[in-house]
Amino acid sequence: MLSLLARGEATAGELGAPFSISQPAASRHIRMLERAGLVARNVDGRVHRLRLVAKPLREAESWISRHRRFWEGSLDSLGRALDEITRGGEP
Repeated sequence: MLSLLARGEATAGELGAPFSISQPAASRHIRMLERAGLVARNVDGRVHRLRLVAKPLREAESWISRHRRFWEGSLDSLGRALDEITRGGEP
């Protein structure tokens, strides 16, 4: 659903259409995305248009990137130390 919203606004029906789920199930998913702050809703009469809120995704990507760099560096260091130990040297 987020990928669809990344292309632009959509209705709940448009978001649920590509999936083999009922309209109530699609609405539950959308409500969860709204609670997570990833989707905003504009109501015009009976038509509810949904749009992606990208800021939380950017924040998550930034957090993941920082931690990825840390763990990749740590695992690289561990790998070098293990290579040294298996060759009979000191780390």
